[in-house]
Amino acid sequence: MNYSLRQLKVFVTVARARSFSRAGEMIGLSQSAVSHSVKELEHQTGVRLLDRTTREVVLTEAGQQLAGRLERLLDELTITLRDAGRVGQQLSGTVKVAASQTISAHLIPQCIAHSNRRYPDIDFVLHDRPQQWVLESIRQGEVDFGIVIDPGPAADLQCEVVLAEPFLLLCREDHPFASLTEVPWQALQDERLILQDYASGSRPLIDAALSRLAIRANIVQRLATRQRCFRW
Repeated sequence: MNYSLRQLKVFVTVARARSFSRAGEMIGLSQSAVSHSVKELEHQTGVRLLDRTTREVVLTEAGQQLAGRLERLLDELTITLRDAGRVGQQLSGTVKVAASQTISAHLIPQCIAHSNRRYPDIDFVLHDRPQQWVLESIRQGEVDFGIVIDPGPAADLQCEVVLAEPFLLLCREDHPFASLTEVPWQALQDERLILQDYASGSRPLIDAALSRLAIRANIVQRLATRQRCFRW
């Protein structure tokens, strides 16, 4: 079977974005072109790689395994080609970083930009993954280090706090909470809540706080990404 490099990159991008439309925006292809490329790859491999729903794309077990392996291979290929183009130049090396999706979107870009100005000869490879994948990437030696919201029990890893931030509550302008500068946890009793799913590192922290304070959580929606919030 002949698999094109573009075809493999498209699949890995879909696996990261969990959406054909977002993947298309990231790589400059139409949603139909992205979908066709993935279907062609599934036909060539003879196995279903994705489960498609009306709201999101979910990787099958085979899809998860393939996406993880391809991501490592494509990163290695990128580094190899980059190094080949710099033969004879003095290199300082490549740093591989894995981060959970929220951190990758809002914190890492400015950190990498600052590092590039300070250490221009260091190349950064960022792996945008769900929190548990980040921890496993560190354990397997696939990355040099990872950044997550809270690793939880991780005695086998060296962990260091680099940033602490409060949780923020979002509500409609006409909600009673909108006039408050601070909302106590107890005020969430029986309130309808929209939370991220367990791919987010913040979810176990929120669950622990609600349980510790004996707050009944009326969870009406669980989100894979914040962009999928529906109005209630």
